[in-house]
Order: sequence, then C-alpha cells, then structure tokens
Amino acid sequence: MKTDSLPFPLPAEPLLKVEGLPYPLVASGKVRDVFDLGDALLMVASDRVSAFDVIMNEGLAGKGVLLTQISLYWFARAAAITQHHLVDEHAARIVQLGKAHPELEHRSMIVKKLKPLPIEAVVRGYLSGSGWKAYQETAKLFEYSLPKGLQESSQLPKLLFTPTTKVASGHDMPIDCADAGELIGEKLFQRVHDLSIDLYKMGMERAKAANLILADTKFEFGLDEAGELYLIDEILTPDSSRYWPREGYAPGGAQPSFDKQFVRDYLETLDWDKKSPPPALPRAVLAGTLQRYIEAYTTLVVE
Repeated sequence: MKTDSLPFPLPAEPLLKVEGLPYPLVASGKVRDVFDLGDALLMVASDRVSAFDVIMNEGLAGKGVLLTQISLYWFARAAAITQHHLVDEHAARIVQLGKAHPELEHRSMIVKKLKPLPIEAVVRGYLSGSGWKAYQETAKLFEYSLPKGLQESSQLPKLLFTPTTKVASGHDMPIDCADAGELIGEKLFQRVHDLSIDLYKMGMERAKAANLILADTKFEFGLDEAGELYLIDEILTPDSSRYWPREGYAPGGAQPSFDKQFVRDYLETLDWDKKSPPPALPRAVLAGTLQRYIEAYTTLVVE
C-alpha cells in the first residue's frame, strides 16, 4: 500500500470514537463527530465504515484523514464559486488544535455554526446507483424523462439535479424539484440548484484532467442567521461522489469506483440481512478499500 505520495501520516490503528475532548459533543453520524468550540464547531472525521446504514465493527485506519484532506482541497477551489463553512484562518486554528490533540490535526475541520438545509443537492451526469434502478422500473430518472435504451453507467444527455430529503438515519429519499422548492423556497432552491451544477462542473473538469469520470455527487448547504447560503459538510469525496476510471469506461454495467463499494460488494456475497450486528470484514477487504481511498486522494489532489 503506497503512502509515500501523501503529505500527511496515516495512523497505524483506526480511530473509531473521538474521546477525551473538553468540548460538548453535539452530533455523531456514521463517520463524523461534531463538537461545540463556542464560536465554531469542530468536525472530526473518524475511521468508521458504514454500509447499508450499518456501522461496521472494523474501521479503516486513515480514512477520516483522507476524506478531510480531499474536502479541504475542494473547499479551496470551491471558494471561487461560493462561500463555504470553513472559519477564517482555518489552517492556523487546525495547527493549534493539533498541538493539543495531534491525532485530530489532519482529520478535522473547524466550521461556522450554520443551519443545514433539509435537502441534499444531488447532481448526476451518468446513469448509476438509485438512478439506474429508477430508470429500469419507470424508464425515467425520478421526475425526468430519458431516452429509451440507455444502459447502466450511460452518460446522461445533460446534467440532472435530483434532490433528496435529508434524514438523520436511514435512507434519504428522492424529492421532485417542485417539492424541494416548496420546502426551502423557490428563490433559495434555484440558488442551490445553480451552485450545485457549477460545483459539479468544477469537479468534472478536475476529474477529467486526472483521467477520471465524476458520475454523480451530492452537496449540502446551510444558512447563517442572516440567511446567507454556505456550502457545508464534505465536498467531492469518494463518500459523497461516484468516481470511475476513464480508462476502460464502458456503459452496460457497473464501473470500478474509488469508494466503499468494495465493502458493499463483499457484503452482498454473504447471507446477511443488512441489520446490526454486522459481519466481520476480512483484512483483505479492509486493505483493498483503504487503498481505493488513497488512490482517490493521490489521483485527484496530487497534481
């Protein structure tokens, strides 16, 4: 497993739970734990791995570091398009955090306190995942009519915005654009739509230069007290996006990807009901999955 091109160390053991911090824990998700710093929030990406909404017993040592560093790379680029949630002088504050908590330095973001919108902004350029399933059943991509005869992984005639509801647990569900506009307001919805398309295009161009395809991705946004819109959470990581190698791409089936699909594919071979407790993950599956995250970082970020 090559890590010599990484400008930061990966831990020897996975960090599954963040403990011992003198800050109140305000949220804990499948991967990230969020703490209240007073003037801002501390968002820490753990090395937890989830599949089918179940958190596995094992973790991937360094996954949280890689996800955070990929997000920071993209937030720096996204600043030309929209404001985002990182606090001013973010790098300096992270260095200070690292002096007290070295294990958190490369896996943390310090972010503004914002109110997340109740939708996730999904942009699709290719027919895959839940979109492919919907097309098979209805010959449509949710609310959008599509040409007949498309295959799994086919490129769509144009970029499509397919928002979902945002839920604390379980699966996010597709929602029509009209309903999403009603939920958050038409003017705000249009702003989210346009920014999401622009951000996808930014990711698509960089992916192309790295000989990758950005098949689809999701963004999250939040508002400050004045109603200003910000890009939040993570951005264009392998967990929030579907990247495929451009070399060898061929519609007509699933494509190899840089994410935890490797774990899902293994779990699909088991007689498991996709409920807790999860089965054990073999060392080879863990190593293969982590290698994909490393490859995503080195391919996208290391120019």
